[in-house]
Amino acid sequence: MIVKTLTVTNKLGVHARPAGLIVDITGQAKSDVSIVYEGSKANAKSILNVMMLAIPAGSEVKFEVDGEDEETIVQQLEQLFNDHFNEEPC
Repeated sequence: MIVKTLTVTNKLGVHARPAGLIVDITGQAKSDVSIVYEGSKANAKSILNVMMLAIPAGSEVKFEVDGEDEETIVQQLEQLFNDHFNEEPC
């Protein structure tokens, strides 16, 4: 299992579009992927679960990835967050 903490660096936080981009990555994973924010844990393969966390800009989130493609998934999530979800950074 890999546990990775990432910071939301786009201005609007994890709204519908960034949540969709997260699910685009996690939904194809063979691994189990959870997202944790302020003590709430959700299935990162579900756009509704990700959006329900209401993660604002500047927040830290933790991903727990467990399975055969965990390293690839973590790298893709890191790149997505580093690119500010292809939006304007904070």
